[in-house]
Amino acid sequence: MKRTLVIAPNWLGDCLMAQPLLTLLTAKQPSFEIDVLAIPAVAPVFRRMPEVSKVIEEDFRHGRLDLARRWRLGRALKGRYAQAFVLPNSWKSALLPFFADVPLRVGYAGESRFGLISVLHRNPARGPNREPMVRFYAQLAEPPGRKLAGELAQPLLRVDPVAVIAAKVALGLKPAERLVALCPGAEYGPAKRWPAEHFAETAARLKAQGMLPIVLGSPKDVPIGLSIEQLSHGAALNLAGKTTLDQAMHLIAGSAMVVTNDSGLMHVAAALGRPQVALFGSSSPQHTPPLSAAAVVIYKRLECSPCFARECPLGHTRCLTGIAPADVLAAIARAA
Repeated sequence: MKRTLVIAPNWLGDCLMAQPLLTLLTAKQPSFEIDVLAIPAVAPVFRRMPEVSKVIEEDFRHGRLDLARRWRLGRALKGRYAQAFVLPNSWKSALLPFFADVPLRVGYAGESRFGLISVLHRNPARGPNREPMVRFYAQLAEPPGRKLAGELAQPLLRVDPVAVIAAKVALGLKPAERLVALCPGAEYGPAKRWPAEHFAETAARLKAQGMLPIVLGSPKDVPIGLSIEQLSHGAALNLAGKTTLDQAMHLIAGSAMVVTNDSGLMHVAAALGRPQVALFGSSSPQHTPPLSAAAVVIYKRLECSPCFARECPLGHTRCLTGIAPADVLAAIARAA
């Protein structure tokens, strides 16, 4: 059987938005199996995608070339793959398929990758009205210049219901407890993060309704998780930094509701089909929406939005502070 190698993005949300590309490749090339090369931080999501045959986990650190490691792994993979799709735009991400002598190497021009990429797509415009990111990745399934047509499949992750219960028990939660997953992180920057005090007030109101709010996130989200726990007077249980990504996915799968910024966990919740309220500030729900019919998006559409900035250029972040806990609670009632 022929094999395809996919070089995965390093951002969790992008990995989910790239899944429709894998679905499209599977439909177009049913005789091919898809292997994905991914860093440990995102590898678990690919193991839950039905389109993926194998995950090759390699810790290429952000900001480092790791030229010798890429060359060694590339030579070890030589002869295994008929084609490769390079999803990150960086120059270094295109090195491994080149070292592996993969004959067909597909990707965007990115950082002047002429020669490294053999089937080169032009970089799209990056204005305020950017096309959906999911279509950016899926376009690679078509020849350069041919417009992607039709609707795309939505991301879908497989979970084991037994593992969902096991994750709850391992973290001291009751299997039958009605959970609300609060995801206050956003790796890109503070202009994508709803205020901690708003999360805390929402948690307190949900706790009064008989639900258990839990805060999920990476080790970087521990401070904001602690802040939400304290500001909510213990209504929210802070689990940020205390779970693996697999456990976080299982807890989201076992939650009755998810409240999240535009983040990787927002896309995880969408791919798991959970009811959710997604909060957008500096980014755009046209560009990176939660791809799920069960999601409700709150977006203020200020004149300065979307700016796609890490920090508010105007210093007020009203696109997020203007979203009140009452707005989220009303959206939860609609999404439930």
